[in-house]
Amino acid sequence: MTRNRTLWDAIAGYTFLAPALLLFAVFIGEPVVVSIYLCFTKYNVITPASWIGWDNFRQFFQDGRLLEMYGNTLKYVLILTPLHAVLGRLLALAVNRKIANGWKYLYRTVFYFPVLTTSAAVAVAWQFIFDTDFGILNYFLGLLGINPIPWMQSPHWVYLAVAVYSFWKGIGSAFLFYFIGLQNIPANLYEAAEIDGARPLQRFFSITLPMLSPTIFFVLVTTLIGATQIFDEPYLITGGGPGDASRSVNMYIYEVAFQNQDMGYASTLSLSLFLIILLITVFQFSLSKRWVYYDQE
Repeated sequence: MTRNRTLWDAIAGYTFLAPALLLFAVFIGEPVVVSIYLCFTKYNVITPASWIGWDNFRQFFQDGRLLEMYGNTLKYVLILTPLHAVLGRLLALAVNRKIANGWKYLYRTVFYFPVLTTSAAVAVAWQFIFDTDFGILNYFLGLLGINPIPWMQSPHWVYLAVAVYSFWKGIGSAFLFYFIGLQNIPANLYEAAEIDGARPLQRFFSITLPMLSPTIFFVLVTTLIGATQIFDEPYLITGGGPGDASRSVNMYIYEVAFQNQDMGYASTLSLSLFLIILLITVFQFSLSKRWVYYDQE
């Protein structure tokens, strides 16, 4: 009787999962398999794919531009991941203080609103902000006696311009995750700590950080993956320029696939990016066992 019930429970479970599994297979699984196949072909959409073996992989290791693209992407990762992980947490801690609920709703709306805006529309505004001659940012810097900075024309400043725009556009997501995580920390833990005489700093390191560690881990993983796949920000703000100074790997994949019409090599580039993200994510999960605290009891 128990075995039959377990069998029917399993059938019922898989029946409910079937639509999601079907969608996953059609829209994610099948494209991944096709992409791996295209890595061994020459395909330009117009003509049928022709098998070329390992030629795309040889081109991958001989591509002189690719190293710069990965270097640019690494810079975005090193800039954006700490910004979102740290400043998003600070904003959440500030809003989570004992303030009126009306102000909390206002702050949450202000911080999260940029996430809801259309990237292309706000990118136009940010291009004017970063304009060397007429931009409002250089105007205020000029009031401080600082010479105009070529934000979008200098290979040394372009990363900061893209990072500032990306931070403004995406910090709301990290903030919201942290804020929800803080809201879910049981209040009785803080009450018990206060009774025991724990100071605010002690409560932060002994209660807040450990209980918030799953959220911190989630934000780190998703932010790092998002920064590695960055496309909208450099594409809309700088177009990858000057030269290739701000061009990310995702932008290069887009260029190879849709401008050069080389789907085979673009698939090879996509596979390399996927494997790198997979390795980084696996490494993050392996380290998480040492510092992420899941016990909510």
